[in-house]
Amino acid sequence: MGAHNPFSRYGRYAGGPDPLAPPVDLAEALDAVAEEVMAGYSPRRALQEFLRRGGRNHDGLDDLAGRVQQRRRDLLGRHRLDGTLNEVRKLLDTAVLEERKQLARDATMDNTDRSFREMQLQNLPESTAAAVNELASYDWQSGTAREAYERIKDLLGREVLDQRFAGMKQALQNATEEDREAVSGMLRDLNELLEKHRRGEDTEEDFQEFMAQHGQFFPEDPQSVEELVDALAQRAAAAQRLLQSMSAEQRDELMRLSAQAFGSAELMAQLDQLDSSLRALRPGEDWTGSERFEGQEGLGLGDGTGVLQDIAELDQLAEQLSQSYNGSTLGDLDLDALARQLGANAAVTARTLADIERAMRDGGYLRRGADGDLRLSPQAMRRLGKSLLRDTARQLSGRQGRRDTRVAGAAGELTGSSREWQFGDAEPWDVTRSITNAILRTVADGGDPGSGVRLGVQDIEVAETEARTQAAVVLLVDVSFSMAAEGRWVPMKRTALALHHLVSTRFRGDRLQLITFGRYAQTMDIGELTALPVIHEQGTNLHHGLLLASRFFRQHPSMQPLLLVVTDGEPTAHLLPDGDSWFSWPPDAETVRITVAELDRLGRAGTQATFFRLGEDPSLERFVQRMARRIDGRVVAPDVGDLGAAVVGEYLRAHFRGPYDDADWAS
Repeated sequence: MGAHNPFSRYGRYAGGPDPLAPPVDLAEALDAVAEEVMAGYSPRRALQEFLRRGGRNHDGLDDLAGRVQQRRRDLLGRHRLDGTLNEVRKLLDTAVLEERKQLARDATMDNTDRSFREMQLQNLPESTAAAVNELASYDWQSGTAREAYERIKDLLGREVLDQRFAGMKQALQNATEEDREAVSGMLRDLNELLEKHRRGEDTEEDFQEFMAQHGQFFPEDPQSVEELVDALAQRAAAAQRLLQSMSAEQRDELMRLSAQAFGSAELMAQLDQLDSSLRALRPGEDWTGSERFEGQEGLGLGDGTGVLQDIAELDQLAEQLSQSYNGSTLGDLDLDALARQLGANAAVTARTLADIERAMRDGGYLRRGADGDLRLSPQAMRRLGKSLLRDTARQLSGRQGRRDTRVAGAAGELTGSSREWQFGDAEPWDVTRSITNAILRTVADGGDPGSGVRLGVQDIEVAETEARTQAAVVLLVDVSFSMAAEGRWVPMKRTALALHHLVSTRFRGDRLQLITFGRYAQTMDIGELTALPVIHEQGTNLHHGLLLASRFFRQHPSMQPLLLVVTDGEPTAHLLPDGDSWFSWPPDAETVRITVAELDRLGRAGTQATFFRLGEDPSLERFVQRMARRIDGRVVAPDVGDLGAAVVGEYLRAHFRGPYDDADWAS
C-alpha cells in the first residue's frame, strides 16, 4: 500500500446511488404492482399505492407522512411563544426588587430622593416593554439591580440575533464589547455583500473573502452566495412567522423591547436592512404565515424561530412524501431533513422506497407505451408469470392421488439419438455430445482444451425423443361484468399469466391464443389481458369467442386443438351476420342454438374441450354439462382460488393423457 496522503479528504459518497448497497429485492413490489394492475389500476398508480403502503419489512410513504404530521402536532402542542417575554420580566422583577432592598438599606440617602425613587419604582407601567424603556435612564443604586437590568439588554440582543443566526444566543453569552463589535462588523459586511448580489455585481472572491472573515457565524457552511442566502432567508422567514404567530400584545411588547437590544439602534437598523434584502432575494419563502402554539413550554425568540424552521421543514417533507405534484419522484425526498426530524431509520426507509421506485422504472419492469403511460414490460410479465406458475405448481403438488411426471419425458421417450439444438426446443441436453463438440471446436480453432473450454450455442445438442403431438391451445375467458363483481377478475388474469408462462417457457412447440368474451370477443396478448380494465357492460358472447377459437385452430391444422373455457354465466349474446352483438336476458333460444352449433363444428374438428365453471348457478351448471357432453369434453368446477391450478392441470392432462404432478415444469 502506498503512503497515506495527508491532504486527502473523505466524506459521504454523493455521486448517485450507493455502489456498495445490496440490490433491492423487487419480488414483493412487482407482485403487488402486478396484482393492482390486474385489478384495474394503471402501473403508475399501482406503484404509487405500493410505495404508500410499504412492504412486509419496511414502512411506506403514508407511515412516514403520518409521523411527520405527528411531530408537527407535537411541536405546536408542546410550546408557547412567551419565553423571551417571561425571561425579561423575571430579570426586570429581580432588578426592581434588588433596587428596593438597596433603597431601604441606604441610611445616608436623602429622604426626598429615596421617596422619589420608590415612587418611580412603584408606579412602573404594567407593560414589560414600557417598564424597561422607562428605566433606561434610571440611576441604579444597587449593583445587583444594575447588572440584572443590563442583562435584559444583553438577552434581547442575543435573542434578536439568534432569530437570524442559529446559535447566537449561546455564542454571545458573556460576550465582550469586542465580540459585539465583531457581530456588528459581520452585519455590515453581510449587508454589503447581499446588496452587491442583488445588483448582480458580486464575485466568487467577494463570497470567499466574506466567509474567510466571518465563517464562524455560519455553522451551515454555505459553499456559495446562493446557499448563504437560502440559509439566511429560511431563518428570517421563520422569524417573521414566529412574530405573526404571537398575540398582538406579545408582538407589540417584543417590537418595543427590541429597541433595547444591546442598547444599539444601529444593530436593529442593520437587521432591518438584512431582512429587506432577504425578502427581495427570496420572495418565494413564506413570509406571511403563522401557527397556533398551544403548549406550556415557553420558547425564546431564537428557539421559537428554530421550531418554526422545523415546522417549515416538516411541511416541505409532507409535500415531498405526498408525491402529488407533476413530475414527482422519491428522488425528491430530502433524506437529511427526514433524518433530522424523524431519525436515521426514517431516512433508511425512504431510501429503500426510492431505490424500489428507481429499480422498477430503470430496471426494465415498467416501460412507457405509445400513449406515454407506464406499462408492465415483457420482463415484468415473465417474472410475474414464473411466480404465478410456481404457486400453481405448489397447488398441484398438494393434490392427492397424483403421480410424478418429470419434464424430461414431456417431449416423449428418449430414442438414444441427439441432434443440434434449435430455438424453441424443450428436449433435455445431451451433455456428453455438447461438451465433445466444444472440445473439438476449440482444438480446430488452435486452442488448448487443457486451458479451459467455452461452450457455445453451436455446440449444444439435445436428446431426441419420440414425437409428441403439438397443441394449438385457446384459453377463452369470460370478461363480463359479473366476473369482476364476484371477485373472479384477478384470479382469471393470474390463471392466464401462469398458463402463458408455462407454454412459452416449457412447451414452446405449442401455440397459445388468449381470447376474451363479454358483449364481444377479441384476441389479446398477455400484456393487454393483464392490463384490461373492468368493462361495465352486460353480455356473455361465447358464440363470438368460439368463432375466434375456430379461426385460430384452422391456422394450425397440424396441431391438436385444445379449448379451455372459463366462464361464470350462460351465453347471453351472439354475433349477428352484420357484426353487431345481440344481447338478451334471460338467454335467448337463438343465442343458445347458434353457440351450440359453433361448438359442434369444433367437436367435429377433433377439439378437446374443458369448461371451467365458476360459481354455483344451477342454470350455468346444466348448460356447461350439456355442452361438454356434445363435444365429449370435461367440466371442472374449481374454487376461484384454485382456478390457475385447475386450468394448468387440464392443459398438462391433455398432453400427458394421464395423471400428473410435481413442479419441475414450473422451475
